[in-house]
Amino acid sequence: MPPPRISPSLTAQLSRLSIAPAAHHRPQILIPRYSIPSAPNSASNVRAFSSTPFRLSWLIPRTGESRKSRKGRCRVPTGGSMRGTTVEWGDYGLRMRDHDRRIAASQLKIAEDTIRKRLRGMKFRLFHRVAADIGVYTSGNESRMGKGKGSFDHWTSRVHVSKVVFEIKGDLHEQVVRDAFRLAGNKLPGLWETIKKGDPPKMGITKVGVNGVTEADLRRPRQKLPLERTAARIPAAP
Repeated sequence: MPPPRISPSLTAQLSRLSIAPAAHHRPQILIPRYSIPSAPNSASNVRAFSSTPFRLSWLIPRTGESRKSRKGRCRVPTGGSMRGTTVEWGDYGLRMRDHDRRIAASQLKIAEDTIRKRLRGMKFRLFHRVAADIGVYTSGNESRMGKGKGSFDHWTSRVHVSKVVFEIKGDLHEQVVRDAFRLAGNKLPGLWETIKKGDPPKMGITKVGVNGVTEADLRRPRQKLPLERTAARIPAAP
């Protein structure tokens, strides 16, 4: 069988090849280029460039947990702290008036859906003042001790006493907002109250600036409050 013939064009290309010492170049990182689909409705997992950041979920952390979090306790406002007890951005707020609790992300989601369902068709903006970023782990009912914390169950949030959870801003009637917050409070554990912009803050469970109670009086718990001093001057019944 005769050998295959090589075309003249291929012979000319091979003759022009030369072997030269390789130059020292820095290694390059090859970045894959994704083609943008021409059809507008075609599926693609490539996100176009945008200066707007991703919208984070307040019910699920963005990065998760690097290690399993402990059960812990809710923050106790000490040293005269009144942080998170007043309305900051909205016109009305939903504030806890019970002791501190751990509220699951599913309960917060149900409360949010209840508010949006009651205010459907109205123009408003809802603000979230808490984040469900604490992981809860369970190991089952019939598991022996000494096997670790168990597997992940759900996300939760630690809400201290007098903490504002939701705020609403918009052209809404006060009674409509109070009704929406009442329905949401029924879905959440504990006791809740509706407050307005400008209402006095709370230090613990005591309102500051009401009935003669000042911040200085609450910072010194050993000193009697004005109501206690007034009650001490009232003569006892015979």
